[in-house]
Amino acid sequence: MNSRSAAPREPRADDLGLDVERIREDFPILRTRVNGKPLVFLDNAASSQMPQAVIARYVRYRTSEHANIHRGVHHLSEVATREYEAVRAKVRAWINAGEEREIIYTSGTTDSINLVAHGYGRKFIGAGDEIILTVLEHHSNIVPWQMVAEEKGAHIRVVPCNDAGELDIETYRSLFTERTRLVGVTHVSNALGTVNPIADMVAIAHAHGAPVLVDGAQAAPHLPVDVQALDCDFYAFSSHKLCGPTGAGILYGKARHLEAMQPFKGGGDMIRSVSFEKTTYAPIPHKFEAGTPPIAEVIGLGAALDYLSAIGIGSIGAHEDELLRYATDRVGAMAGVRLIGTARQKAAVLSFELDGIHPHDVGTLLNEEGVAVRTGHHCAQPVMQRFGVPATVRASFAFYNTLPEIDALVAAIRKVQKVFAG
Repeated sequence: MNSRSAAPREPRADDLGLDVERIREDFPILRTRVNGKPLVFLDNAASSQMPQAVIARYVRYRTSEHANIHRGVHHLSEVATREYEAVRAKVRAWINAGEEREIIYTSGTTDSINLVAHGYGRKFIGAGDEIILTVLEHHSNIVPWQMVAEEKGAHIRVVPCNDAGELDIETYRSLFTERTRLVGVTHVSNALGTVNPIADMVAIAHAHGAPVLVDGAQAAPHLPVDVQALDCDFYAFSSHKLCGPTGAGILYGKARHLEAMQPFKGGGDMIRSVSFEKTTYAPIPHKFEAGTPPIAEVIGLGAALDYLSAIGIGSIGAHEDELLRYATDRVGAMAGVRLIGTARQKAAVLSFELDGIHPHDVGTLLNEEGVAVRTGHHCAQPVMQRFGVPATVRASFAFYNTLPEIDALVAAIRKVQKVFAG
């Protein structure tokens, strides 16, 4: 759609069911052809695509509203500040946080987790203390805690999973001691799609006095998230997996934790006053938002949440569940294919391997057919080690994907097998 076209109409919940073909018209990139074939984009767990409404909002800020925020008294600064700060209310509603001041802007899930690791972990975790993580974690929820543990002399304990990719909750219970200081757990595994029982895990942790950080990068785009119902202490997710721009993310934290934490970054906009003798910090959320933020990206995230809210997370989840069931049945029935991760509760991810064919070769040949998937360890090497594979092929779905696209994936897999059989 060019700049002279009419503004795209947002889909309404009452005219979807889902009307996926209508929705696909909102995504210009889905009209792309790869090697002469229609693009089949099944790499949404890495980054989802942006609808025209988000692109247009991003461009509008860049072309007619761009200015730095806070403290400016001129028109553009006031407009940019108002639009930027208004997104906190949209995020609060998306995850049902109690207060807007509990919403911290970051550069993404990784940045959010690092903020907790350094702002909370380095202050409250000491020598001999313990951090509980799970085997399903993305590296972003492992490495920051290893850094804290190494610095402080703390220890990391790991929750295993079964052959389906489901966490062993009884072992999880047994890992708690009087030295447990924090639990870090993914809501949805990026490598397997397993949906973890977060509310139950939080309740267990709280019974032992341990706060819980949830990596929600793969959950926020697919599931209803209610941080008050989950009762988690921290929840992190990214804009670019929610049909928004890259470079923006969210950390939700209970106000009492955020107020007790030390800032992770120092600089402008996170201070109340500065002298060479002493600095006092701004109240939350600004205490953790040093420097010029990703203004356009945050405003774009707000537009993405508007777009997704108009469709409805329930409708999105139901459609993606249908895609996942269909893909699991079709790919799982193929000879020479092994599914990796068959949990009873899953969301939007199908990982698999082909007998005798390296996943990277599979991904390369699928690309020849216009099918975009992710291959590798998915920044989740402990998961790969658990299942005895160096890597998997990962197809991940969004609400704009269709059943015929899964048929295209299956047909492309068959072609890969024929190439190697020949």
